[in-house]
Amino acid sequence: MATFKTNDDVEIYYEIKGEGPILFMLAGWTCTTKFWKKNVDELAKSCKVICMDMRAHGESEKVMHSHRISRYALDVKNLFDYLHLDDVTVLGWSMGASILWSYIELFGNYRLKGLICVDQSPAQYTGPDWTWGQNGCYDVEMFIRTCYDIKYNPRGSAEGLCSACLSYEPSKEEVKFLADEISKCPPYARIEIMRDHTNLDWRDFIPYIKLPTLVCVARHSKVFPYQGSAWVGENIDGSETVFFENCSHMLFWEESEKFNGVVGDFVSKIN
Repeated sequence: MATFKTNDDVEIYYEIKGEGPILFMLAGWTCTTKFWKKNVDELAKSCKVICMDMRAHGESEKVMHSHRISRYALDVKNLFDYLHLDDVTVLGWSMGASILWSYIELFGNYRLKGLICVDQSPAQYTGPDWTWGQNGCYDVEMFIRTCYDIKYNPRGSAEGLCSACLSYEPSKEEVKFLADEISKCPPYARIEIMRDHTNLDWRDFIPYIKLPTLVCVARHSKVFPYQGSAWVGENIDGSETVFFENCSHMLFWEESEKFNGVVGDFVSKIN
């Protein structure tokens, strides 16, 4: 099992597979490297694929501190420095995209070649000037309800997240697999990182991103109205937006063949 230590001495798990242009893949809130099970083998045929479990997620150390998007972004930088990576195409799904926006805001294009944002709105909360926020956690009251569910029914919350991310009713085997992975993240860490993530609004910064960018949008996502995720592509100069018409938030799972092809082609094009 490959791990490294961050600059604040937290052990982080990562995986590397394949050879070629570097593709770094970061999953969303509470999720793990195993969520990419339908993608890594195929993408590794043409890329060096690197995946990481965020602190307290998956196989990484279960620390009860520093659960903030900016700290997670520094953990990514620590990994890139540790592995001496350059020209990395970074892919973030859901909260993973927000972590990459934070990385670029803090460190610029350091060690980066391209950016792939997968189904993430620039703002979680809705308001008078933004109606395309998160469907299930769109204001403080709904965040409090989310915290209550996580604290008092962590397994049920994990299983509910599986259903919320898919357009179909998942099988018992799928729910067990995905919820087992989500449940590796302690309830306290789940709440604390969502507390930070859900209060951030990236609309002021996203237009300043200067990288070749691909935006993947689930047309029928249950998590975000598609217009919110599409806004990202509309506001990064020269970006490419691809819509996935037959899936919900986990488009890489439901339309894995299309996703793998679109991502692989983009990495090849910019390298």
